[in-house]
Amino acid sequence: MLGTILVIGLVGLLIVPPVINQFEGLISALPRHINALELELQRLAQEDNLLGRILSPTISEGGQEGPGFVDRVYQQVSEFFGDVVPYVFSGIGVLIHVVSVLIMGIYMALKPSLYREGVIALTPPAYRELARDILADLGHTLRAWLVGLGISMLVLGLLTWIGLILLEVPYSLAFGVFTGLAVIVPFFGTIVSTLLPALFVLSAGGLTKALLVILLGVIVHIFEANVVAPMVFEKKVELPPVLTIISVLVVAKLLGFVGLLVAVPVLASVMVFVRRIFVHRILEGKGFHRIEKDAPAVISLPTGDGVLVHPSASEVSIPSLLEG
Repeated sequence: MLGTILVIGLVGLLIVPPVINQFEGLISALPRHINALELELQRLAQEDNLLGRILSPTISEGGQEGPGFVDRVYQQVSEFFGDVVPYVFSGIGVLIHVVSVLIMGIYMALKPSLYREGVIALTPPAYRELARDILADLGHTLRAWLVGLGISMLVLGLLTWIGLILLEVPYSLAFGVFTGLAVIVPFFGTIVSTLLPALFVLSAGGLTKALLVILLGVIVHIFEANVVAPMVFEKKVELPPVLTIISVLVVAKLLGFVGLLVAVPVLASVMVFVRRIFVHRILEGKGFHRIEKDAPAVISLPTGDGVLVHPSASEVSIPSLLEG
């Protein structure tokens, strides 16, 4: 744990200062670029009738001109995500939550068996071995998801940063870091991380450069989804895309900003329970084998070299063997 903290600290010293500088410059330049973007959209709307109908401001019943296209998009995003923006910029509240999660994570990492056995103790004695095995399966699944997510974030961030540098897009490092962080939210994070730099360069570089930035984002995300993800994610972490999108929408609606971060691990955990209990035990008829008391099963074997042990006996638990 101390080694992990040391590595994160050293990496932070190298990356955080330039990232902060670019994000500060990006935020300070946003108002100017938003105004230039609105002017560019108005120009495009005058050249094309279809774009003109989409991008033109709405007219109220009283004849007053409503908000423009950019303002309408911002209103829709704010209404959908609720308190995401106030939560992100609340400062003290975010700091308290982050520190609390870190402290709880350290305590759980020091004595994981204490909390695991506490959960198992709440399970009926007849099913405690199954509960212990399912918790181990959950831990393995979430661990594989975290490692795969970290590698995907690193690859996407680096490729986006390098591509934006080649396209001479300003604040390329900030956009690269944002692209890596946006991987946490599947599908929607991909769309936002691709369109945001494209809209940023639309006002200065024109439509052609914006389309090149979008093409870069599409190529990078296709490479990550078809090359990187199959290599770093294990089979049990492969989640159906439709279920992933639905989980993001539902959990984000229920939990707000936090739901965007935990939607995928929640879905992965639910899939473990569905597979191990509903599919294997109920649908496939494996059943819940009741025993009279919570006692270990004793099997007497002869001594000597005549006993054969399966090579995978130490790798697969008894519940897994029974379900198989």
